[in-house]
Amino acid sequence: MAASRRIYTAQEVDEAVAALEDPDRFAHATQIVTHAAPSLARVLDRALADGGWYGSAHEEQLLRASGEGDPGERLAAVRALVDEQTRVGMLVGVAVGFELAGQLADTEPTITEES
Repeated sequence: MAASRRIYTAQEVDEAVAALEDPDRFAHATQIVTHAAPSLARVLDRALADGGWYGSAHEEQLLRASGEGDPGERLAAVRALVDEQTRVGMLVGVAVGFELAGQLADTEPTITEES
């Protein structure tokens, strides 16, 4: 039997995202992500590959962008490709992070208090 997972409301997500605007909130997360970066990159790459993001359509876009004759159009095509890759990478990365948070929520927390 699968463990139940908490369902978040749109308002809770909006408030959590707004709280992320505080740069101090990222200090610990940055340390942890830096530590886990190689493993997270493998997970992200696998998720992108399994989702078909690196398939023949991606290769076709690369060939089209790099083969554009007009330099201005080539630059525009490369920019569009980079923008799309960034959006997809971000969305898949957030999904991976969300799933990682769920995995970590199932573990016993370690909290230290400084006096």
